[in-house]
Amino acid sequence: QVQLVESGGGLVQAGGSLRLSCRASGSTDRIKAIGWYRQAPGKQRELVATINNDGKIDYADFVKGRFTISRDNAQNTVLLQMNSLKPEDTAVYYCNSRTRGPVYDYNYWGRGTQVTVSS
Repeated sequence: QVQLVESGGGLVQAGGSLRLSCRASGSTDRIKAIGWYRQAPGKQRELVATINNDGKIDYADFVKGRFTISRDNAQNTVLLQMNSLKPEDTAVYYCNSRTRGPVYDYNYWGRGTQVTVSS
C-alpha cells in the first residue's frame, strides 16, 4: 500500500500563488505515476497534473502555463506550484498515485487539501 499526505493548501487572493506538497510512504517503489486531482463543490474530480517515473508530465489544459508539477524521488514528494490562481481554481486538491500491483494497477488517494481563491 501507499500512503499519501498533502499539505500547503489555504486561502489566497486571485493572482496569488500556493505550493502544494504530497509525501508518499509505504510501497513507494511500486509507484508508476504520481500527481494531483481536484474536486470543486458539485463537480467531478478532475486531473490537474501528473508525472510518471520517466518524467513525462501531463497537465490539464486549464492549468498550462500557470501550474508546475515536480517530483523529488529521494524524498518521495511531489510538489505543485500554482501561480496566477483564479477563483475557479477553488477546490479540494487530492494527491494520487498509480501503483503497480501483482495483477492490476491501483490508485491511492490522499485526504485532500482545500485551496480557496478569493476574487
